[in-house]
Amino acid sequence: MGYKEILLKKCKLDNKKPLPSELLHNLDEWFRIELTYSSNAIEGNTLTRQETALVVEKGITVGGKSLKEHLEATNHAKAIDWIKKLSKRKTTSIIEKDILEIPAIILNGIDDSNSGFYRRIPVRISGSSVILPNHLKIPTLMKQFIKWLKESKKLNPIELAAEAHYKLVTIHPFIDGNGRTARLLMNWILLMNGYPIAIIKKEDRLAYINSLEKAQLGGSNKDYLELIYKAVNNSLDIYLEALKDKKDKIISEKKDLKIFKIGQIAKKVNESISTIRYWTKCGLLDVSQITPSGYQLYDSSMIKRIEKIKELKKKRYTLEEIKNKLH
Repeated sequence: MGYKEILLKKCKLDNKKPLPSELLHNLDEWFRIELTYSSNAIEGNTLTRQETALVVEKGITVGGKSLKEHLEATNHAKAIDWIKKLSKRKTTSIIEKDILEIPAIILNGIDDSNSGFYRRIPVRISGSSVILPNHLKIPTLMKQFIKWLKESKKLNPIELAAEAHYKLVTIHPFIDGNGRTARLLMNWILLMNGYPIAIIKKEDRLAYINSLEKAQLGGSNKDYLELIYKAVNNSLDIYLEALKDKKDKIISEKKDLKIFKIGQIAKKVNESISTIRYWTKCGLLDVSQITPSGYQLYDSSMIKRIEKIKELKKKRYTLEEIKNKLH
């Protein structure tokens, strides 16, 4: 997937603007939850997609989950609101204070002594051989980063956003929240240039981390750029697909997926509604969307997932073991 192909899709979307307000609101809310869920999940947050939506949209506390995980969800959603509010600005207007504001939001109430400040100690990435810059060099490196951001005119917007993400996460300027901050900065730059939010999926976590590490150790950044291009392309597809049937289509990243209410999917797989609800609560099943009236909707991919769960249960695997195998 090249830049020219993606640019054609963006132009196609631009030609359909302004989008219907109801559809735009629906898409905005979906991307807000999906980015929050995916970005936090990459860092180890165990809230499911459905639980993230309940915490962010309804303010509901999920049993068995830590306060930190709840705050990570609500704070990240607030950080998305912040970058969207400032998305009319130009990339060249970004200053150090703006970069510092992002971790200040996402670490609020979690690590207030470090939120909004550069790290003051050396750190290592667990399981990685990448050597991060000395903490004493960070103020200088960040000034150089902002200078680069202001002067980078040769890169197309997607490569600029991807490179900004890569550079920031490589500097690793904060004690915590570097990955989330880098992904938010990337999306801020994309929004500034008229692109939708791009989501690095939880299932792409390993490919994402490996592609970053490969580049950081002196290898090619091709895999990393391809992953970012793919994420931007997927988001444009979601917008264009939603526009095809703005009244009835429920947003999904996968084409041609049928959507079922909990009773319908239970009947199809010959299980009780309470079982489906319990497996969902345990994180074995993903809810595709929650309607404004609170109904859980599942896409057809969950039918295969349920069959797999039933197969593993017959082999006497525990639900926790099944969850680990599924994910």
